[in-house]
Amino acid sequence: MIGTLINIGAVIVGSVLGLLIHAKLPLRFIRIVFQGIGIFTIFLGIKMALKTGNLLIMVFSIVIGSVIGEFINIDKGINNLSDCLKRKIKIGSDKFSEGLITAFLLFCLGSMTILGAIEEGLGGRPNLLLTKSLMDGFSSIALSASLGIGVIFSVIPLLIYQGGLTVFAGFLQNFFNQVMINELTAVGGVLLIGLGINILEITKIKISNMLPSLIIVIILVLLFL
Repeated sequence: MIGTLINIGAVIVGSVLGLLIHAKLPLRFIRIVFQGIGIFTIFLGIKMALKTGNLLIMVFSIVIGSVIGEFINIDKGINNLSDCLKRKIKIGSDKFSEGLITAFLLFCLGSMTILGAIEEGLGGRPNLLLTKSLMDGFSSIALSASLGIGVIFSVIPLLIYQGGLTVFAGFLQNFFNQVMINELTAVGGVLLIGLGINILEITKIKISNMLPSLIIVIILVLLFL
């Protein structure tokens, strides 16, 4: 899991640098960086969403996953958890949850994450994950400069998800075929578009309640593709 650990280290270092930049930037610069991240997030989401090969799978994944998430009310649970964390470690960021979820989707739902973790898990050199670490490190600087300390906490789901893929690479090599990777990436891209809209404060979308879509898409691909 050397590749994942390096990836985590890059995100932590990048996030700390971003927080230092955030502390020294005037409000108007923070606002423009924030808007730039929002536009970039929408662009990246569109790019990822276009990887789908089956629009019906994408639509039903998002609709079914959103209904499940709304029923469970994941958004409320995540907000309660983030409020608890902020109280315990005295975090003043009002965008903690948004930073955490945005970073999680950016760092965990690309094809490089899956393919890189499988590459290392099967005994190869973690070349893909090292490349991803460099990209995530620079991304985390910009993200934490605009969205705050929540970005650094994305290393927890990053470790669980990417590390888990590495550990179980032998089994997952056959499970994650290219079709599944594309559809999972595409649904993640749609969620990123929603996050970009939130970041730009166009409207408020409960992206947390749509997260089950990432599980539903896997089930639908297994059943119909």
